[in-house]
Amino acid sequence: MSVNVLQTVAFVLVGAVGTAVVLARDVRRQVLVNGVYGLTLVLLFVIRQAPDVALSVLVVGTVAYPLVLLVAITVIRKEDDR
Repeated sequence: MSVNVLQTVAFVLVGAVGTAVVLARDVRRQVLVNGVYGLTLVLLFVIRQAPDVALSVLVVGTVAYPLVLLVAITVIRKEDDR
């Protein structure tokens, strides 16, 4: 498969998942889809030969950011239930 085809597929995938993040109504679902969006960005950056950026996005955008958001949402909802 040609690199140009891979890049095109990766760009379309990033656009589609980015749209899914925006269209997600539930906050928890949006956070999880945002994690998938981070994975698609990692794929795009690896294809574009930027492994250092891909590693940063992998750690921050796919793991740390969604985890912090999910914990914060859970804590806030528990406080609201009291």
